[in-house]
Amino acid sequence: MAKKPKPAAPQRSFKVADQIQRDLAELIARELKDPRVGMVTLQSVEVTPDYAHAKVYFSLLVGDPDATQEALNQGAGFLRNALFKRLHIHTVPTLHFIYDRTQERAADMNALIAKAVASRGPEQD
Repeated sequence: MAKKPKPAAPQRSFKVADQIQRDLAELIARELKDPRVGMVTLQSVEVTPDYAHAKVYFSLLVGDPDATQEALNQGAGFLRNALFKRLHIHTVPTLHFIYDRTQERAADMNALIAKAVASRGPEQD
């Protein structure tokens, strides 16, 4: 009987990405002292199959997204080093922070829908 191949990397890479997201959220809140980094929420982390790079998508409650992205990317080396001490994996990925505009787009779409509904008028129902 032939051995069935195991579904390898996908499940593990999701677990690693999830752990990176949790650890980074804590590190950014407690350890990163850059004043440009305000109230950051990490939306998701995508890790390449070889664990060399990780895209970290974030959103902001208040503040300048560009300045925050710049500050996070400047602090990426510090954060990667701190992750290395926490994670028990051979390769800790290089971090790339990207501002996630999904919430902005959703708010814009909701405003457009509300405007369209309001302009329809009651006689067209």
